[in-house]
Amino acid sequence: MINRRQFAITAASLGLGATFLARGAEAKPSQPSTSLAFDMPKGACDCHVHIHGSQTAFPMFEKRSYTPEEASPDELEAMMKALGLDRVVIVTPSVYGANNAATMFGMMHFGRSARGVAVIDNETTKRELTEMDAMGIRGVRLNLSVGGVNDPDRAKAMIETALGQIADLDWHLQLNTNPAMIEALHDYLGTLPKMVVFDHYGGAQPDGKSEPAGFGAMVDLVAKGKAYVKISIKGGHRDNLSVFDPLAEKLIAANSDRILWGSNWPHPNAKAPAGGTAHDLTPLFDVDDGRVFNQLKVWAADPALRQKILVDNPAKLYRFA
Repeated sequence: MINRRQFAITAASLGLGATFLARGAEAKPSQPSTSLAFDMPKGACDCHVHIHGSQTAFPMFEKRSYTPEEASPDELEAMMKALGLDRVVIVTPSVYGANNAATMFGMMHFGRSARGVAVIDNETTKRELTEMDAMGIRGVRLNLSVGGVNDPDRAKAMIETALGQIADLDWHLQLNTNPAMIEALHDYLGTLPKMVVFDHYGGAQPDGKSEPAGFGAMVDLVAKGKAYVKISIKGGHRDNLSVFDPLAEKLIAANSDRILWGSNWPHPNAKAPAGGTAHDLTPLFDVDDGRVFNQLKVWAADPALRQKILVDNPAKLYRFA
C-alpha cells in the first residue's frame, strides 16, 4: 500500500492541488479584514492551522464527527501574507483520522517554512513515522475530546501507546482535551519523557466570571516547563475574545517560554449542521483573523514578549532552521 509521504508526493505530481479549488457551493475560508495593531516580527509562526482537501483527493475518516468546507494551501498562504506571518504549523484535524496526506500536502506547499503535527494509529508503521519526521512532522496529536475520551485511565493507555511509537523521534505529544482531564492527569503528565503541548487553551471554556475548574493544573505544568500551551481561540468564541484575557495573562506570567500562538484557521465548526449528519457539510466560521490577532497585543504588550511567543518558542519546539 502506498505510504502517506508517497501519496502526498504523488498528489503533487498529478496536480491534485487543483481539486482544492474545484469547489461546489461552499464558501471560501475567511481572510483578515482588520489591520494589525502591532509590527509582526520576522519569522513569526502560526502554530495551529488545518488544511481541508476535497473528498476526491483527500477522503475523510468515515467515523468523523463533522465535515468541514475545503481550505487550500493557497488560501492559507493568502491569510499568512495578509498578517505578515512567515512560518506555519499544520495540524491534522480529526476528520482525517490517521491519514496525514492533506497536512503533508500543505507542508509541501510551504516547504522549509512549514512544520506539522500528525495523527497516528496502531497501523502507522515505523517507516511512515521516519518519513514524516523527515518531512517536518514534529508531534503527534491525540484528539481526546473529539473522541469522547473522559476516562483518565483510557487516556493514559492512549498516551502510552503513542509514546511507544514515537520513542525514537524528537517529537512532542499534543493533547486536544479539557481542563478536567488535565487536572486528573496532572502528576502523570509531569513525568512523561516527551514534551506535552495543549491546544486551544487546554480546552478551557471561560465565561468571563470565574476561572474554569481545573485550569490551574495546566498553569502549573506550564510554569514548571513540562508543557507548552497554544493560546488559540476557536471560532465559536470569535465575538467574545476578552473572556480569555485573564487566562492568557495567567499563562504568560507563569512561563512565557512555553506559550505559542495559533489562529485555528480555517476555523472549522466541529459540529454537524442542525438536523443533519456528520457527513453533511458544515460551514466554516467567519472569523476576522486580524481582529483576533490584535488580542495578542492585549495579552503581550511588550514587543519582546511577542517576539518570544511568535518566533522564539515555535522555532525551538518545532525546530525551524
